[in-house]
Amino acid sequence: MGGEEVERLIGLLARLPGLGPRSARRAALKLLQQPQARMLPLAAALTDAARAVKPCRLCGNLDSTDPCSVCTDPHRDRGAICVVEGVGDLWALERAGVHPGLYHVLGGTLSALAGTGPEDLNLAPLLARLQSGGIAEVILALGATVDGAATAHWLTERIAPFGAKVTRVGQGVPIGGALEVLDDGTLAAALRGRRPI
Repeated sequence: MGGEEVERLIGLLARLPGLGPRSARRAALKLLQQPQARMLPLAAALTDAARAVKPCRLCGNLDSTDPCSVCTDPHRDRGAICVVEGVGDLWALERAGVHPGLYHVLGGTLSALAGTGPEDLNLAPLLARLQSGGIAEVILALGATVDGAATAHWLTERIAPFGAKVTRVGQGVPIGGALEVLDDGTLAAALRGRRPI
C-alpha cells in the first residue's frame, strides 16, 4: 500500500489507546499528507518529551522537572495528599481543578489476578512523606473496582499509624469506572463526596 515505512507508522499508531488499525491509518494519512506541518513537529515533540519527561521522585507524576510542578507549587495545600492509581488519574483531577493539595501515584492497584502485590506499588515515597509529618488527610481516589477497594483497605492499614485522616472519593465514580475517563463535574462531585473509611 505505502511501503514498509508507512506500515510501521500505522502499526505504531495502532498501539496507542483509542486507535485501532482503521483510526491509525487515517491518522497516518493526515500526517503524511502534510509532513512539514504535522509530522515533523510531532516527531520533534515526541523526541523532546522522551528526553525530558520523567517520574517525579516525590509523587510519581510525569513532568520535565523533578520534583514536578505540582509538588513544587507553593500554593498547594501541603496537608492533603490525594492517592491515585496512575498519572492519567492525576491529570484528570488536575484538569477538573478539584484538588488543591498534593498527589501520590501508586502505579497500579493490588490484584491477585494480574499478579500485582504490595512490592509492585510506589508506596515508599508516600510513607516517607507521611513520616515527615504535616499530612492531615490522605484522600484515596482509586477506581470503584474490587482491586481499588482492596487497595484502599490495605492502604488504610498502612497509613493509620501516621495519624492522618483517611478518606475515599464518594459519589460519582461508577463501579468499574476509571477516573481518567470521567467528566470534570463527576470528578468534582466524587472528590467533594469523599468519606472516611
